[in-house]
Amino acid sequence: MFSSGPNYTKLKTHLRLAINRLKLLEKKKEEDYLVEAMEVVEMYCDLLLARFGLITQMKDLDEGIAEAIASIMWVAPRLQSDCPELKVIADLLAGKYEPSKTSC
Repeated sequence: MFSSGPNYTKLKTHLRLAINRLKLLEKKKEEDYLVEAMEVVEMYCDLLLARFGLITQMKDLDEGIAEAIASIMWVAPRLQSDCPELKVIADLLAGKYEPSKTSC
């Protein structure tokens, strides 16, 4: 009934949806900095899709995708009104890479 691990299918789907939505938003927006930021976030989502095997197979955070994951988690609350998929992605990634609460 309850899954013990992250929902990788949901993560992959939302990464694809976020990429498509960001491409669409980039065409509509006019502020240069916002469009550039969306392009970077889109690139990070694309990187995570390309390296999806690392996410599913490795328990610990891989150095090659750490920057992308940290950036998406940081930007999600700031862009969630434009791209709600980012919030779902950030929540799923936080659930996977959240440090154990017993080790302090």
